[in-house]
Amino acid sequence: MPRFRLTRLGGDRGSVAAELALALPAVVLVLALGVGALGAATRQVSLQDAAADAARLLGRGEDTGRAADAVARAAPGATMSSANSGDLVCVTARTEVAVGNVLTVPLQASSCALAGSL
Repeated sequence: MPRFRLTRLGGDRGSVAAELALALPAVVLVLALGVGALGAATRQVSLQDAAADAARLLGRGEDTGRAADAVARAAPGATMSSANSGDLVCVTARTEVAVGNVLTVPLQASSCALAGSL
């Protein structure tokens, strides 16, 4: 009966460390972009809420400056524009968000409110 002898292969030594060194930057990049995307989504929700608040303020007859201040407080760095369309007052708020210090994403939110409503 033949006997098999196990020999140790020296070519595999350190391969796990090399694979980890190659994969780790990619994993870190994906995690950083994921966290940045969650931050951008949170900012979008704040921007939408700010546009709705500004539209309600303008619908009640408040001045544009007060509505712009409400947008700036809710979403720092955001700008606002408004337009009247029949019985509606519509507000559009815009800002930009940096995702992972590599990518800049423009965000926009619009909302309308009935003019003259309390």
